[in-house]
Amino acid sequence: MSAIRLVLFDLDGVVRHFDPENVATIEREHGLAIGSIEARAFTPSHLELVTTGAISRAEWIHRVGEELGNPVAAEAWGSQPFRADQEVLELVDELRARGIRTAILTNGTDTIPEEVESLGLDSHFEAVFNSAEIGWTKPDERAFRHVIEAMGVEPTEAFFTDDSAAKLGGADALGMVVHHFVGLEELREALGAAGVWG
Repeated sequence: MSAIRLVLFDLDGVVRHFDPENVATIEREHGLAIGSIEARAFTPSHLELVTTGAISRAEWIHRVGEELGNPVAAEAWGSQPFRADQEVLELVDELRARGIRTAILTNGTDTIPEEVESLGLDSHFEAVFNSAEIGWTKPDERAFRHVIEAMGVEPTEAFFTDDSAAKLGGADALGMVVHHFVGLEELREALGAAGVWG
């Protein structure tokens, strides 16, 4: 087994978190059915366009508002607060202290650079790869190949973790070590099994 030189993280659900109660609160305040905002926002057609950079995040939110018949609720949903997971960032810093490179690959929108900067993630990760910029989304193998080539490592030297098991396929097909993120301790164990702590 090749030594792991790069640990690649998903962003949302691993490094960054939103409060799920916020969406329900917005829906209640605007008289919308619970789940109705994200049911429209996360349709495959909308996601494909916004996460490949075909439309901006602002246009995405505008379209969701039109479909809801409530642009104010859509704007409130689109401006929800988020936070970085400090325990995960401590793990990232621990990896870097061991000489292991760290990066993020996210199925994101055109506002990811500003969001990353607001969280101070640049000081923890060598690079942030955003599907809206590279044109391919996880689990497309091309998204992972882009990262591997940009970072100058072999697939077998890379470890990828995502909170969605469905996003792991392309990385696994390339030969990367993959891990379905469910919590910090399980991630530590998986990194140990991959020889990172050895």
